[in-house]
Amino acid sequence: MSYWKEHAVLRGILMIAFFAAGLVLVFWGWSMTGKLLGLGLMIAGLILLLSALFIYNKPFQDKKDRSHKE
Repeated sequence: MSYWKEHAVLRGILMIAFFAAGLVLVFWGWSMTGKLLGLGLMIAGLILLLSALFIYNKPFQDKKDRSHKE
């Protein structure tokens, strides 16, 4: 039983929200050239973008042994 496979609508809403907020923070921080706050906003935006990618990939994660033995 996989939570993310069963709740596709919630997954989609979270991905869209994290992606949009991440892009806004990255562009807002990018506009603050030379300020440390701008760097912090871009890093926070990057974390949100990576979180959206993590949520997207979670249902496809293999539950088998991940040691890559052949």
